[in-house]
Amino acid sequence: MTDQISRLLSIMARLRDPETGCEWDVAQDFSTIAPYTIEEAYEVADAIERADMEDLRGELGDLLLQVVFHARIAEEAGHFEFNDVARAISDKMEARHPHIFGDEGGVMDGKRWEDLKAAERASSGSESAMDGVAGALPALLRSDKLQKRAARVGFEWHDVKGPREKLLEEIGELEAATTPEEREMEAGDILFVAVNIVRRFGVDPEAALRASNRKFERRFREMERLAAADGLVFADLSLDEQESYWQRVKRAES
Repeated sequence: MTDQISRLLSIMARLRDPETGCEWDVAQDFSTIAPYTIEEAYEVADAIERADMEDLRGELGDLLLQVVFHARIAEEAGHFEFNDVARAISDKMEARHPHIFGDEGGVMDGKRWEDLKAAERASSGSESAMDGVAGALPALLRSDKLQKRAARVGFEWHDVKGPREKLLEEIGELEAATTPEEREMEAGDILFVAVNIVRRFGVDPEAALRASNRKFERRFREMERLAAADGLVFADLSLDEQESYWQRVKRAES
């Protein structure tokens, strides 16, 4: 395994060589590579959801390449190198698992894990419960994390009745909005409160919406297929006719 890591590091160093490397690779920096890093992480998640182990192996390799790419750029600038990245995460994992690598014993439950992370943030100079929630996270995921952070310090409705009433209030405010800016703000508030509601049922909002997206896409494609099998063009049908295909697909699934 070490040989393959060394091979990959050597490949990246050669690609980044300013004289003999690849023009595209040499031209990249942190900001231009970042979108690819995010994309590769999502492709890993997609392969897992599809239980495609062959694809997962390839996607994990693509994601590892992103780590190596960023580390190489950092090394060239004199910031750090790949070994520093590996050392940092190794140190962090040992520190976050004192019951395994230390003498504390016990069980690592959710509270203990969060206490350790909170201590890390405090030692790094963090002053707000909001510190450390990456701005580049997908909006639903970031909303979930921000709300969990707020809940840890007591800023939380006592039960689901609060956010349910707030959701209805926000819908009314969206309907009353008169400018594009107001509508965008009120729409965001609706989504934010919706995240709070589903979170209370132990549901990951990002995973839930991905699942709903997949379901909608699967059903829509099947509607198009059924219409074509009937000699029809789905886009030419009335809404009532399209709805009849939707119900056919739902019945077939159930």
